[in-house]
Amino acid sequence: MPLSASKLPAILQKYPLQDRDLSILGFNHRVMHWAERPDVPLLERLRYLCIVSSNLDEFFEVRAEAHISAWRETSRVDAGMRSMLDAAHALVERQYAIYNGSLMRALAAQGMRIVSHLDRTEVQRRWVRELFLREVKPLLVPIALDPAHPFPQVANKSLNFIVQLKGKDAFGRSNEIAIVKVPRVLPRVLRMPEKVAGGETLFVMLSSVIRAHLADLFPGREVGEFSHFRVTRHSDLWVDEEEVKNLRTALRQGLHQRHYGEAVRLEVSSACSDELAQFLLRQFKLPPEAMFRVQGPVNLVRLQQLIQLVVAPELLFKPYVASYPAQLRVEPDESIFDRLRSKDALIHLPFESFDGVIDFLRQAVHDPAVLAIKQTIYRTGNDSRMIDLLIEAQRRGKEVTAVVELKARFDEEANINWAEHLERTGAQVVYGVVGLKTHAKMLLVTRREGRHLRRYGHLSTGNYNPRTASLYTDLSYLTADARLTADMEQLFVHLASHSRLPRMQRMLLAPFTLHKRMIEKIRHSGEAARRGQPARIVAKMNALTDQAMIEALLIAGDAGAKIDLIVRGACMLPAQLTKNIRVRSIIGRFLEHSRVFYFRAGEKEELWLSSADWMNRNMLRRVETAWPVTDPQLRQRIIDECLVAGLHDSLDAWTMGEGGKYHLVAPGSGAPARGSQDALMARYSAQRGVEK
Repeated sequence: MPLSASKLPAILQKYPLQDRDLSILGFNHRVMHWAERPDVPLLERLRYLCIVSSNLDEFFEVRAEAHISAWRETSRVDAGMRSMLDAAHALVERQYAIYNGSLMRALAAQGMRIVSHLDRTEVQRRWVRELFLREVKPLLVPIALDPAHPFPQVANKSLNFIVQLKGKDAFGRSNEIAIVKVPRVLPRVLRMPEKVAGGETLFVMLSSVIRAHLADLFPGREVGEFSHFRVTRHSDLWVDEEEVKNLRTALRQGLHQRHYGEAVRLEVSSACSDELAQFLLRQFKLPPEAMFRVQGPVNLVRLQQLIQLVVAPELLFKPYVASYPAQLRVEPDESIFDRLRSKDALIHLPFESFDGVIDFLRQAVHDPAVLAIKQTIYRTGNDSRMIDLLIEAQRRGKEVTAVVELKARFDEEANINWAEHLERTGAQVVYGVVGLKTHAKMLLVTRREGRHLRRYGHLSTGNYNPRTASLYTDLSYLTADARLTADMEQLFVHLASHSRLPRMQRMLLAPFTLHKRMIEKIRHSGEAARRGQPARIVAKMNALTDQAMIEALLIAGDAGAKIDLIVRGACMLPAQLTKNIRVRSIIGRFLEHSRVFYFRAGEKEELWLSSADWMNRNMLRRVETAWPVTDPQLRQRIIDECLVAGLHDSLDAWTMGEGGKYHLVAPGSGAPARGSQDALMARYSAQRGVEK
């Protein structure tokens, strides 16, 4: 709960915090800019529009429930709720303007169209009707509402129709409202075969197919007003970990309930009558402000299916092939472990391949000298390669421990399945600490070497997910540093046994030391500035919302420390920035995801990598790690590729200005715009060419 203005520290009364919800929505405006950029391939522009819809879905699923619950108690829309919904409406309005204006016209210019019922030829209408009768109608069960047939359970984000009926039903009754639920198994976008498309690439939306044939679902009745609609529900799973006896069982039971949480948003077609709209609002207990009338499909996320149905590589990004990590290239008689004994290694994803991490684990699995493997699992996705390797390690007699985070939002089901799969093979599976999410990314290998045991570790700013490793920028760090790997070992023991942690030698750990020590480092830079010494902070992260850290940054900036913050998403740092603090956001082809923190206080310089953003939840309600980079070459490489490159980006970067508004960075006079991600792709591609 935020403090009242009178109780805020003086620095935050001078520089008020920005609203977090508005900052998140502002980030999505920056993402949506990619849907408008003429230099972006057309189908990729459509993909970015879909990404905004997906982000907005998650925003409402997670962030809106408190506002809606307050309205249900008071019947009043407070200022916070109004500003949030106003901003969301503005975002959606712009989104559909781009969809109907520039994108659909640009697709039509390429011979690709989504054809409505009115625009279809007779041949095309016959094809659509045959499709409806053969593939769609058998799966639809229209429900006419009456006392024996109450409003049905409508699942989160599902497609539905509300229909007003005229006349009498088979029993002579005037039940006027019917609901048609559309199963998720039906594709939302369908491509017409060439024989009826007339030489073009034509598509029909499933909602258009059903709308054109609603009368077939109600024989003997006249269909009046109708609309497709979609309801978004609160979907943040919660269980009382102190009360449940088996967290995994409780979460699995809760997964079904997630689809039917409290309604928080209603989407209807722009032509939906006021009568039907009001009926739906009453049914879902929502204020009118939570209803969005849209001119097009109510779920733009599903337009990703259109991209998959088109074979047009010229309308997509040129595929980028990641290079294999140069530091992990070994001779035939050499192993990755041999390399790490002499020097730490760094993998910069997605410019370098995640295959390096897979190979590290694979060599550990097949090496008879390896005795134990421990790994955290937060978001692995559906790619089973790492899980399969852990199972193979268990089969080969190694001690395998997996710390599985069951509460990774929207990945709960996948993680439960992986946990059960690992347990069936005999691996030791634990679920971390009650009340804390285990967000740290660690892989630890223990190997017998002569008379001694040596540990090899992998730490990462991102997840063990091969798919997102090709889409997100992250840093993977491999080391044989005895002190750092000993810290990792102690943390794994703590997560499994809840034993008291000894003093960490290298690693900072949330919720114990990370928050406090990061604030100390910020303060040290501010104190150095007051003494007239060099003082510099450059911090790259996904979000900055922790009040104590923001306060420390403002004080250090007021003291004269030069601070650059590269914050991709939500940033609550005050819009009235001090003269020494600059904020920029980079929105590129890849999702910026690495967390890198540089501090200088006088002659002391430090560089840290972390799994944590500067958010209260990461610092105090999660298990997170941060570790120093001490190797001079690796440190300079990270500074150059993550910090300097980001600060000189003049293509994909935005800067925060007055009022918290972001503005695209303009290149210098006469200079070409340069994107940091483009530069890194070119650099690593050139390295790959030299290696070949």
